[in-house]
Amino acid sequence: MIRRATRALLVAMTIAVTACGGSGGPGAGEREVHVELRDSRFVPDRFQFEVGTTVTFVVENTDPIDHEFLIGDEAVQQVHEEGTEAHHGAKSGELSIPIGETRTTTYTFDEPGLLLIGCHLPSHYDFGMRGEIIITE
Repeated sequence: MIRRATRALLVAMTIAVTACGGSGGPGAGEREVHVELRDSRFVPDRFQFEVGTTVTFVVENTDPIDHEFLIGDEAVQQVHEEGTEAHHGAKSGELSIPIGETRTTTYTFDEPGLLLIGCHLPSHYDFGMRGEIIITE
């Protein structure tokens, strides 16, 4: 139990440093952010980046079920909610993450606004498996 708590603390500290542009990142305008899929939620589920930032999302699925990590605006999320793509990974910002696995995707935020993160496996999005990304100038 202590080992799990220590690991969770280290992941949280890494997220805080990398998401806020702390030292140790690959360079100016580039970030690496760790996301855990736990209890059918994205942890963390809210991000903020500046326009022009390229982010590599390292997504770890610790749930006992498969999940997705799909970045896009409301229209993109709706397409995925109604879509039939069984697996993701070929497009930037789209991943399928099997049980117990870690996958990465790199995404460049090129204009200000709000994007959403969603999992569109049956009932997941409706259940609340979503997050948001705020892109500032």
